[in-house]
Amino acid sequence: MILRDGVLRAACTAIVMTMILACSANAATSPRYAAISGGNFRTALPTDGDTTAVAPFLLRTQPVSNREFAAFVTKHPAWRRGTVPALFADFRYLSAWNSPTDFSPLNADAPVIDVSWYAAQAYCASEHARLPTWYEWEFVAAADATRRDARSDPVWRENILGWYEQPANMSLPAMPQDTSDIYGVYNMHRLIWEWVEDYNGLFVTADSRNQGEQKSLETCGAAALSLNDRENYAVVMRIALLSSLDGKDNIESLGFRCARDK
Repeated sequence: MILRDGVLRAACTAIVMTMILACSANAATSPRYAAISGGNFRTALPTDGDTTAVAPFLLRTQPVSNREFAAFVTKHPAWRRGTVPALFADFRYLSAWNSPTDFSPLNADAPVIDVSWYAAQAYCASEHARLPTWYEWEFVAAADATRRDARSDPVWRENILGWYEQPANMSLPAMPQDTSDIYGVYNMHRLIWEWVEDYNGLFVTADSRNQGEQKSLETCGAAALSLNDRENYAVVMRIALLSSLDGKDNIESLGFRCARDK
């Protein structure tokens, strides 16, 4: 099964790359990217050493909005709802939109959700960018307005956990919401979940290509015990969610932002 899944993923990637290259030839006006200095940090994932090195990179200061994604699918019809192949997006793709190109009644400047990993990759390619890796996302998500790593602060953690107490059916507001962090990046927490480039390779205790009930149990239960930072519940939850997904999945509150090599 692992071999078949690997071959299928490779075939999907080859096909979607053809669609991505067509998008990147017509890049939209570039949004603001923040320069991230990189460095060594302690990841929540199991590692062989004490710290993980993150190279300098650029990260979108805000997630991609409904307005921006609508402009993308208008310019690139292959990624519209009802047109994109089922291999790259399931039936929930942009399901809250009024039509394949009309995001009403959603807020134009709220983050787009119900977007698959493949569609997110294609959008980022249209900005000559890519999805951030988990380490890149986690590195920036550890910061607050004054510190590069605020994770040891219980008040900071409690503030983030407040998002999990909100009803899941609340309408997403326009961005930005929180103040920016020390890098000038907004809304890493308390707004949406976010795709990362290597979402399917986060757990080392269970092959994330395995599907079904066993995968869900390992993701949400025993496998989480091997994480380095079990006190950081917000990050553990994101790892669990991303590890349980397939690239064509589209769920509420799951959006994305793009990154670039520096």
